[in-house]
Amino acid sequence: QVHLVESGGGLVQPGGSLRLSCAASRNIFSFSVAGWYRQAPGKERELVATISGSGITNYAASLKGRFTISRDGAKNTVYLQMNSLKPEDTAVYYCNAQVPWPTVTDYWGQGTQVTVSS
Repeated sequence: QVHLVESGGGLVQPGGSLRLSCAASRNIFSFSVAGWYRQAPGKERELVATISGSGITNYAASLKGRFTISRDGAKNTVYLQMNSLKPEDTAVYYCNAQVPWPTVTDYWGQGTQVTVSS
């Protein structure tokens, strides 16, 4: 079992920045991949960014350059730095971790709301 707790969401003006944190209940290097997804009202959940166990990062094409995923093994935390935020970035942001053993299992956090508005 893995528990993921997101934090750092909130209200920010267009052009502003936020850093989301995802604290995991176990060693994040045990995950085959960890990442961030988001879901806006009336839309499906979509990929934002992922980071593999070996540190390879992947981003949604539309977000690359504004968002950066990183991790801190000492804190068992995955981060999402979001810059130049736009109103269309408004969504609930979810942390995800995939554990490869004994069976491939996905875990999700409860989500954190990000609202970009003036």
